[in-house]
Amino acid sequence: MIASPKDRITTSQAVVVIINFIVAIGILTLPRVTVEDVKTPDAWIAVILGGLIAMIAGVIIVKLSQQFPDKTFYQYSQELVGKWSGWLLSLLIIVYFFTTSALEVRVLAEVTELYLLDKTPIWAITMPFMWIGLYLIIGGINPIARLFEIIFPITIIIFLLVTYLSFGIFEIDNLRPVLGLGVMPVLKGVKTTAQAYTGFEIMLILVAFMEQPNKAVKVVLVGIGIPVLFYVITVVMVIGALSVDGVIMRTWPTFDLIRSFEITGLIFERFESLLLVIWIMQIFSTFTITYYAAALGLAQLFQKNIHPFMYGLLPVIYIIAMIPKNTNDVHTLGDMIGNAALFLFGALPLLLLVVSKLKEGKNDAKP
Repeated sequence: MIASPKDRITTSQAVVVIINFIVAIGILTLPRVTVEDVKTPDAWIAVILGGLIAMIAGVIIVKLSQQFPDKTFYQYSQELVGKWSGWLLSLLIIVYFFTTSALEVRVLAEVTELYLLDKTPIWAITMPFMWIGLYLIIGGINPIARLFEIIFPITIIIFLLVTYLSFGIFEIDNLRPVLGLGVMPVLKGVKTTAQAYTGFEIMLILVAFMEQPNKAVKVVLVGIGIPVLFYVITVVMVIGALSVDGVIMRTWPTFDLIRSFEITGLIFERFESLLLVIWIMQIFSTFTITYYAAALGLAQLFQKNIHPFMYGLLPVIYIIAMIPKNTNDVHTLGDMIGNAALFLFGALPLLLLVVSKLKEGKNDAKP
């Protein structure tokens, strides 16, 4: 069975899983990559449009998964497109998940080394997080969901605190004029912003674990809607404080924003450490859920126990995480994964949903 009763998660837990999956690297990089494409202060509009596209794609994935109750994509793909085609598609998604897991842990190590643990080897930062992640996922989807429920409110509180304190250096003129160069520059950034919302694809697996799978559409809409709010606030505050030119010049503009102000007399006079704390928790969340999704996929594909695959994937993820030689290589790997996600979770689910409906129609037509 895919899920015994103890493996079920509530609707609110499913929402939190999606939010924690999405809100990761984007907090740090989205302002820069979006402004690079848009080149105007209207980058925040592209962030909203990207979120709407992600919602549509997420609903399509949910509708597809709801056609096959209690089954993950790895199990029903072969029913849809045949044994070998389904096996290949499942394998592609497994590769996507563990490569994403490797990217997340590498970015975590890069930023931690830059801002917290100067001159600490990347491997020394990476390995403890990976072993802790393995310890977590061995318990299954329930411990993961419960940890995410702890992380989420902490993230909200610290994020809102840091955002409020940033208003001291915020300049509304840096966001003007709105649509000064028209809509076309905004549309150039939509592809990049849509990639920032990758995470809804976990619904290919999560619907099978939900106590109330009929509420999965609501889950994906809320699960993407809250990160849209996060990202819009982040982009607006970063551009407002640093200006368009200032954002483009910085690798991690969100951290540079937080480092650009201090409030004397408080316990914390500088606040980048607070942002780093919530960001490390979020990146760990994304690492663990993608790691678990990849291990689950291999276990279901080969119909074996999941634990050997969890242990076996650990060195694979580590090797992939160590392949990029510098920060530019890390960003290149991120772009490759983002482009793969557009196909795997944008075009492909729509095609499979059409195939599912056609098969359903043929079956209904039979006497």
